[in-house]
Amino acid sequence: MTLSDSPSATISQTIAKLRQLVSIDVQDAWHFSSEDLPLNSIDFWDWRSAQLNEKRYITWLKGCQVQWLSQRFIIPHDLQGYPIEGLALRLVLTWWADKAEIFVNGKLVQEGDLFDSSVRILLTPHATPGEEFTVALRLVSPGHDIGALMRSQLIYERLADRIDPNFVADELTVLHQYLEAFEPEKIDLLTTAIQQIDWNILSDAPQFDRSLSILRQTLQPLATNLKQRCFHVLGHAHLDMAWLWPLSETWDAAQRTFASVLNLQKDFPHLTFCHTSPALYEWIEKHRPDLFKAIQEAARVKSWEVLGGMWIEPEVNIISGESLVRQLLYGQRYIQEKFGEITKVAWLPDSFGFTWQLPQIFKQGGIEYFVTGKLHWNDTTEFPHGVFGGNLPMGLSY
Repeated sequence: MTLSDSPSATISQTIAKLRQLVSIDVQDAWHFSSEDLPLNSIDFWDWRSAQLNEKRYITWLKGCQVQWLSQRFIIPHDLQGYPIEGLALRLVLTWWADKAEIFVNGKLVQEGDLFDSSVRILLTPHATPGEEFTVALRLVSPGHDIGALMRSQLIYERLADRIDPNFVADELTVLHQYLEAFEPEKIDLLTTAIQQIDWNILSDAPQFDRSLSILRQTLQPLATNLKQRCFHVLGHAHLDMAWLWPLSETWDAAQRTFASVLNLQKDFPHLTFCHTSPALYEWIEKHRPDLFKAIQEAARVKSWEVLGGMWIEPEVNIISGESLVRQLLYGQRYIQEKFGEITKVAWLPDSFGFTWQLPQIFKQGGIEYFVTGKLHWNDTTEFPHGVFGGNLPMGLSY
């Protein structure tokens, strides 16, 4: 650390350096074509380089316009001197597109849309230096908005039984943010610890990994208070029933999303997913009974949570109390019938404003908890909390 570096700057630099050992931003290396040709007739190498805007996005015109993007990846021997042979290699993508198709070496490996817009594609479970992959993306812009590829990154990952520099970077990030907010007097201890990383042994991956393990052990006491707090993380897909697209697209997106989650749970058995909107469950039950039975089984073994309680996620600011009550009546009745018990969690992440009577209506509909992310979307009355929790007392209005 130089005299001009602050402890926080040193920590941030170390985190960035660890990430660079196993990850590469490849957003600026795509080539593009706006001509919608069949995959087998495309010559990727004649395409021009795609340009990034100020947000580092690749964008193109709205109105269901096609954009092809392609890039070739060659696995190196090392990144920043750190050997990556034998690591798993994933391509991480985030887009804004009405339809997305991802091809690896000419084979379709993933599809997505506006709802399913972020993926981690496994290119190989065992990286071999010199191995090549040609990736092509066929993206279609939404009818109402421009299309965009917003992120593309290669990430090399170790198996679960080995230390991973990226994972250590994640741990340091969490610990750094916690200490800055709640125990700033300990920042210097964190700085001193990470300065002991021996970057001169990078080329010896097992030895460098052992040094990271020692670092984690050294930092354990600093995380004691942090570990008294626990967040249970679960996946969720917010599906607007209708907005700037036909309702039929919502049905298609729902069945693709639900099938995708069930497939992911085969590879990641600890993945817990939640979804709301009995209206969507009923449609799946009617048109995809096989998929619905799989969802019921996932709910039975607690890997799928049915939340919300309301028939759909409604507008709750200007509709009548009678409408809100019936949303809960029909929603909870369906959940009870199909999944064995009503939900205790109301889920309204996308409502723009909330009536004062919601706590009383929720409470009398069997709801004990309320989840939203937009209490701070307010230009008049500032909500005083960020993350907080609590029950809904009978009769409470806010």
